[in-house]
Parts: sequence; structure tokens; C-alpha cells
Amino acid sequence: MFVKAENSNAIKKKTKSLCYFVTEKSDLPLGFPKIDQKLTNSIKEAVKETKGKLGSISIIHTHDMIPTQRILVAGLGPRHKITHESIRTTSGKIAKKVSDIGLDEYCISIPNNLPVNSKVVISSIVEGARLALYSFDKYKKDKKLKTPNLTIITSDTTASQTIAKASSVSEGVLYARSIANLPPNECNPAQMAGFAKSLSSKNKLKCTIFSKSELKQKGFGGITAVGQGSKNEPKLIILEYHGKKDAKPTILVGKAVTFDTGGISIKPADKMDEMKFDKCGGCTVLGVMKAASELKLPINLIGIIPSVENMPGGESYRPGDIIRLYDGKTAEILNTDAEGRLILFDALSYGIKTYKPKEIIDFATLTGACIVALGTNVAGLVSNNKKIADKISKSSHTTGEQVWQLPINDDYMDMIKSDYADIRNTGPGRVAGTITAAAFLANAVGNTPWAHFDIAGTAWIQGGSKEKSYNPKGATGFGVRLMLDYLNNP
Repeated sequence: MFVKAENSNAIKKKTKSLCYFVTEKSDLPLGFPKIDQKLTNSIKEAVKETKGKLGSISIIHTHDMIPTQRILVAGLGPRHKITHESIRTTSGKIAKKVSDIGLDEYCISIPNNLPVNSKVVISSIVEGARLALYSFDKYKKDKKLKTPNLTIITSDTTASQTIAKASSVSEGVLYARSIANLPPNECNPAQMAGFAKSLSSKNKLKCTIFSKSELKQKGFGGITAVGQGSKNEPKLIILEYHGKKDAKPTILVGKAVTFDTGGISIKPADKMDEMKFDKCGGCTVLGVMKAASELKLPINLIGIIPSVENMPGGESYRPGDIIRLYDGKTAEILNTDAEGRLILFDALSYGIKTYKPKEIIDFATLTGACIVALGTNVAGLVSNNKKIADKISKSSHTTGEQVWQLPINDDYMDMIKSDYADIRNTGPGRVAGTITAAAFLANAVGNTPWAHFDIAGTAWIQGGSKEKSYNPKGATGFGVRLMLDYLNNP
């Protein structure tokens, strides 16, 4: 999809569809000019139909009364509730409607009297349109989705820069989705590493891949144990972006279990196919690294992705095993399906020891308990640092990717103490499952400023997911836009 800005008289634009926004309790669209009364009356009738409700759309054919073939009226909801998210949602609805009609281009006119600044409007329009028109059709013979080009008509003189930035952010999300949606037979740990290598060569990132033998030799006991049951060997993927000299880096860690059977503690067959999405945390990190490098953010950023396939087999790790993690701590294995925290522990402790970061943030489809607690529209957040948590919350409101902070204290840390090892990989029963998983990770980070995202409910569209115009079925790329907003606002 190609998006451009243009400063022109919208109503005189020769286009296949000219889109105007309308709010509730309005007679005409925002910024709509005086034109032929007959056509104006038709527009008023269309506004009555939509009532300005968020995402509502009505189309009026102009019959050559003006240069545009159609006027599309799209609702933004109440004027006082217009936000990034409402504009993003409506833009996605517009893009899908234009695509369904079969048009190859359209225009959106931005009025000067919206209650949010033009940069917010433009970036939200771009994100909504580009994300809504994503379709994972790699394996379909017939690819039916049309991706029309968009012209944004605005008087903002910096619109082109805003469009370029929003496009890079959107491309980061789409990149994350495209890998997350891949089936497990076409995305194992080696292939995941291949995507990182390809990304590094195109985006001038430093890429390091640790093989199975290197992981074992260097003491990555968690990654080695989880990955040893599969013929597809584990990998540790490290990407480095250097955008600021002599600055401590931010480290992003992403869980990438390319397929999770649960291992010896095997999962039920129902919905096991969705465990191809257990790599979504790693995909989020890839998407952020791609966009951050393209945006040339003035920061240093390290992406670490432990990637394994968790399979039952003759060499699988077992309940009852005790393994030694990267930092020397021992972990008693009570459930081999609690594998994500083991590989994340190794990656977190390695990242802190090697890079001495100013902060470390991880993304993981970690616990079903998070879905029980928060549903499928809100990610769990656990942090040892109020400043980081507050900043994440602010970015969350901007991007519409909702998070809810959960507590962590010594009581939860005690719940994962083991009788036979330093820690154990599950808490007592089903109690506080999301927090005890985070408590396990807290043993790796110590006092380093840290935030943990449990994206088990938000990483892909599943039962209970709120319909969003810009989130088609499959992986959502949750966290990419949020983290880029976070990193772009130091």
C-alpha cells in the first residue's frame, strides 16, 4: 500500500472515493464544503444513516456532479472521545470497505478542526489502513484482497514525514505478523534464525546466532533442556542496533517457541494447532528491531530471542529433572509445559551479564493463567520499576494495546522456591500462575530495571478477542507499536 500526502482542495480531487469523517450529532461531515444542494442533501441523509457512530460507513455516488466518483462518510463517534484508537479503527474500516468495493485508490480529507493534532490523525490513519489490509495468504492459491493506495489531503506541511514514520511502524507490525502466522513445518528455530540473519543484512544490524553445541558449552541450561527433545535444534538469536554512541542499551527479549506440544507434560489436542503462535514474543522483538533501525532511533537496542521447539521424545527433559540455568541457579522441573520461563531466564541473565543494560523488557506468550485473569484483550504487565511501568502504560494508551499491571513481592517469590533446587518452574497448583511465572524471571534480572509482558491473550485472535478493524484473523503483532512509542519517547 502506497500512502502520500497532498495539500489540495479535496472536493475538486479526481478520485474514485473521497472520504470524510463525521462525529455524532453532526449534520454534515467535518470540514465538508458548500456544494450543490442536491448532493449536500444526499450527504445529510448519509450522515443520518451512520449517526456518526464509531466505524459506521455510508457511501454516496456523485453521478459526476463533482470530480470524485463517491463520497464516503465515516463515523468517529462522539467528538469529545476522538482518540488515536478511534481514528485508527475508523481508518481500518474505510480501508476494508474500499478494498471490498474493488477500488485501487482513495482519498481521506482531514479537517482542520479535529480536537487532536494533525500528526496524531495522520499516523493513526496510516496505521489503521495498513494494518487492516494485511492478509496472511501465503498458502492460498487465490489472493483476493486488494490493497488500494491512499492519498491523505491535509494542510500539515510535515505530513510526509509523519506518514513515513507511521509506515515504518506499521511495517514492523506486519513483519512480526508474517512470521508469527507461519506454520510450524515452515518456521523452526533454524528458520527463525534465518529470518533474523536476513533482517540484519537488510537493516544493518549485527546478528549473532548460538548453535545447540555453543548453548550447551556456554551454560544455557534452560534453552538446552527445553530444546533437546526435538530434532530441530535450539538457537539463541541476538540482534544489535547501535544508534547512539556510548549509551547503555535497552534489551528486548522475546520467547520464540516455534511449536509447543508441552513436551512430556503434553497439552490436550484441542487448539494445539494454535501453539504455532508460541513464537509471538520473538516475532514482536523482530518487528521492533526492524522498525527501530529504519526509523534510525537515537538509542542502542539489543534484541535477544531464545528459540526452541518443545517436543516429546527420547531425549526430552522430564518432570523431576533439575537443570542449571545460565546464571548458575538450579531449577526443578515440575511441568515441561512451563518451558517459556526457562528459555527466557537464560536469555535475560545472559543479556544483563553481557550488555549491562539500562533496562530489560521481555515479551512472551507465557501463561494460560493470564487469559483467565485478564481475557484476550489485555496483556499482563509485571515490573520491578515504577518509572518503566508508568511509561509503558502511557504508550499503551497511545497505541491502543492495553496492559494491566500485576503485583510482585516476596510472597510470590517464595511460591517458586524448591525443596531440591534454588527455584522450581511452577508455583503451587494454579494459584497466581501469571505472577509466579514472572517471579521465576525476576530471579534472572535481580535489580536491573525490568518489565515483563505476558501476551498469551493478545498475541493472536482467539475466543473473546475484541473485533478491531486493523487486526485481521491470526497474529496481531501486539507490542510492536507500543514498544516503538516507548522507545521513541525517552
